[in-house]
Amino acid sequence: MKLLTGNDLKSGAVIWWTGADWSIHIEDAADVGEQGEAILAVEEAARRVNAPYIISGEMTPDGPRPAHIKDRIRALGPTVRPDLTLKPADPAAGSWVI
Repeated sequence: MKLLTGNDLKSGAVIWWTGADWSIHIEDAADVGEQGEAILAVEEAARRVNAPYIISGEMTPDGPRPAHIKDRIRALGPTVRPDLTLKPADPAAGSWVI
């Protein structure tokens, strides 16, 4: 199975080709098969997606799943929690500005 992915031009969100349009949900992704390169070229030229590329995947009972761990993590969405970051100039947080 081949999946087409890229980033949304406005938000930067990870998006997946559904066979007709783009979705932020990996569950909506469609197998692009041998047509992947052609779809990629059209969508990139039309500026509907930023940096599209094709990845290997497999169909599971829960829907499409990227084959490579890097792409599986990317499919889950943002992994940074802003509420856990330290403020660089906050002495109470144990950080120092030099």
